[in-house]
Amino acid sequence: MADDTLDSLYPDHLNTLAARTQSALQATGYDALVLHAGAPPIQFLDDQSYPFKVNPHFKAWVPILDNPHCVAVHVPGRRLRVYFWSPDDYWHKAAKLPDAAWTRHVDLQPFADPKQLAGLLAGLGRAAYIGPRDQWPDVPAADLNPAELVNRLHYDRAVKTPYELECLRRASALAVRGHRAALAAFRRGASEYAAHMEYLLACEAREEDVPYNNIVAYGEHAAVLHYQHLERRSPATPRSFLIDAGAQFRGYAADITRTYAAGPGRFADLIELLDAAQRCLCAGVMATRDFRDVHLEAHRLVADVLHRAGIISLAGDDAVQKRLTSVFFPHGIGHLLGLQVHDVGGVQGDPQGHERPRPAGHPYLRLTRILEPGVVVTIEPGIYFIDSLLAAARSDGRGAYIHWDAVEELRPFGGIRIEDNVAATAGEPENLTRAAFARDTETKKAA
Repeated sequence: MADDTLDSLYPDHLNTLAARTQSALQATGYDALVLHAGAPPIQFLDDQSYPFKVNPHFKAWVPILDNPHCVAVHVPGRRLRVYFWSPDDYWHKAAKLPDAAWTRHVDLQPFADPKQLAGLLAGLGRAAYIGPRDQWPDVPAADLNPAELVNRLHYDRAVKTPYELECLRRASALAVRGHRAALAAFRRGASEYAAHMEYLLACEAREEDVPYNNIVAYGEHAAVLHYQHLERRSPATPRSFLIDAGAQFRGYAADITRTYAAGPGRFADLIELLDAAQRCLCAGVMATRDFRDVHLEAHRLVADVLHRAGIISLAGDDAVQKRLTSVFFPHGIGHLLGLQVHDVGGVQGDPQGHERPRPAGHPYLRLTRILEPGVVVTIEPGIYFIDSLLAAARSDGRGAYIHWDAVEELRPFGGIRIEDNVAATAGEPENLTRAAFARDTETKKAA
């Protein structure tokens, strides 16, 4: 889609947010909603701030991502008003008032001093304020991030508008460019650090622009689920490469993981088996389905993969009942995705905030809801060789069902995770990630 087509989706997006918000305000007794973009905190014993991360409630309405202190005000029946911070500052470059096509659908008003906000926000009636406490020191506690209202907004946010879905597609396209570049760096012998930098260069991003810290893990580092370091030296013996890295478009995130073997062999075969299982799981992201069932199916499929690969002696439900899959696959199958990587409302069973429980024995699952058209989730099965989990299995009896020679052969490769972003629809699911990789391939062929 061209930008003008994307921007044509924005008015309906605003109307959907307005309708949802009006319903939430009426149900909770508020007259208006005030959203603060936030401001970066100052580092301890310093005069420098941390990178700015905008309030997701604010960026749901307007794609203003890099200017703190802005405020959006929604009053039912009126156009959205956005107070845009534009100080007279010679230390930093002040943001310019946006003039993109989307601005035609909101009222933008610049202001120079946050102290002006109190006067600008007068006369709203009973207003609910969403944002950090230090930005609203004079707001009554009951009206700051009121749980009843926030729960309703979070619950509704799971269902994406057509505008949001297109933003997520474009975020996936950006992330795929980065993934291709990082893989090329690995293939030519670059270090983890160098592969990460190639990723950022391909996405035209700084560290603070990506939605989360990239996981760039070679070999046994891939056994650390949230591996956070970047080796500056290339490994003497390259074995494997796991990259979990995303991108953002207008504030919406992609969250993609791929794993590669340095050459053919048992680990490469294991990747192919898990990839086939992951595709089956993606095909099951159907409206009306309980996501807890997707998670439990993932454990059955992972058990079959482990069995076929000669790692465990049991398959399917038998392996799951013995808790063998938890040795190799200790996290949830996925989560909501949108304005945040781990988007909110994942375990809400209703707009009031009552939780839908996780399956027994699966405490790390982030999503327990019934899927609906427009809900976007990640599907990310994994198989890892984690020393502490393997040691626990040896000591509690589960080791009798594990082929330890296979484990020892595969441990230096760390592990595998394959993650796609998938939208539930009224029919077949839309795999945003696979589609983005396919488009990127076609583009390169055409070039």
